[in-house]
Amino acid sequence: MAGTTTCPEVGPCKADSAFAYSPTQHESDPRQLNHEADAVPPTTRRLPVRRWNSAGALAGETMAASEVLADEVPVALVYNGISHAVMLATPDDLEDFALGFSLSEGIVDCRTELYDIEVVCHGAGIELRMQLAAAAMHRLKSSRRMRTGKTGCGLCGIESLEQFDQALASVPSGCLVPPSALQLAMHGLSLFQDLHAATGAAHAAGWASANGSVQLIREDVGRHNALDKLIGAMARQGIASHSGFAVVTSRASYEMVQKAARAGMSLLAAVSAPTAMAVRLADAAGLTLAGFVRTQRHVVYTHPYRIAES
Repeated sequence: MAGTTTCPEVGPCKADSAFAYSPTQHESDPRQLNHEADAVPPTTRRLPVRRWNSAGALAGETMAASEVLADEVPVALVYNGISHAVMLATPDDLEDFALGFSLSEGIVDCRTELYDIEVVCHGAGIELRMQLAAAAMHRLKSSRRMRTGKTGCGLCGIESLEQFDQALASVPSGCLVPPSALQLAMHGLSLFQDLHAATGAAHAAGWASANGSVQLIREDVGRHNALDKLIGAMARQGIASHSGFAVVTSRASYEMVQKAARAGMSLLAAVSAPTAMAVRLADAAGLTLAGFVRTQRHVVYTHPYRIAES
């Protein structure tokens, strides 16, 4: 990405803000993360609760306790001073989110079209202020749709069926992976889900090498956001999208397939099922789509030739 990336520290946020954002630095290998199994992620808060259980020594009794909850804040994506979308997201890895969203939504064709990212905190939320190349901004103005995005939305804010365009370029040929690589990657992803381990409320998206070794992960309360963060992190770190495959802890919806294909990923493995529309889109784009990736099993819906026979 040309130019500089401005990432303000917590300073720009008001002292009494409901949240604050501190840029995080991750290595491409998740084993090099500052990973502590008992650590509470910074994008959480502990709140008092009343806990009830029907079993055990205290069965039927209500007790005072506390729970760790994931933060979820409005994040506005602003291009050349024009607000394009407001997404609800985990306030972490926001530079990755900004670039990944821009790539997966077709706003930019490559990272060099996004000149600068500035993270600005307000009392009401966070703005990601981005500077686009003139050509990219012209394309955005021509096709822009104003939308407010929920963490689980797919086609938020389009105004007519004519705006629903499923056409995608074919993905690269990618690499051949053994069947066991899918299970190995899904298991490896679970080992580094700090936010989900602390709260039970986060999705993860990971990038694995052809042998199933997880190289990079990102988490978010929204499955689309997690994938966008992964796409952005890969672009910022120069990880080639044909060098492995993506693994996600969610269902494989239409938009998850769309984002993966636009990022040039040739194989997407999900822990849950795809939708019929997602399968049609994956088939048309030449993407290998696997679902129900669990211990000792998975289901391949499209283009199975990328997964080697046992």
